[in-house]
Amino acid sequence: PVATAASNNPALSTLVAAVKQAGLVDTLNGLKDVTVFAPTNDAFAKLPKADLDKVLADKALLTKILTYHVVPKTVTTADLASGSFDTVEKGKLTTMGSGQNFTVGSAGAKIVCGNVKTANATVYIIDSVLMPPAA
Repeated sequence: PVATAASNNPALSTLVAAVKQAGLVDTLNGLKDVTVFAPTNDAFAKLPKADLDKVLADKALLTKILTYHVVPKTVTTADLASGSFDTVEKGKLTTMGSGQNFTVGSAGAKIVCGNVKTANATVYIIDSVLMPPAA
């Protein structure tokens, strides 16, 4: 499942630590047919350390941000061209692009690796952390 698969990818170790901190491992592994936009370690490193520390210390905020990266359905590459998706967090994520160049969210996070299948999810690895509009 997705959280277990992410733990096997060294580029996602910060995300895995955040998911564990929020207590979301079993939740994510228990979801069916979801899409996860997974920020890399470099994506987390873009955040100011004080901001990242604040988020990691606030379980409710961390959960809100992490669940904003999860869409409760399978998103295909074709869907990414011009999509708007409800997230598990109850927000909306938009995607756009074509070919090998797709972005996610209002800040334009780039998808660096896409359409990775796990037992319960499709994963798109992104270069920025997505922030819910209210966060």
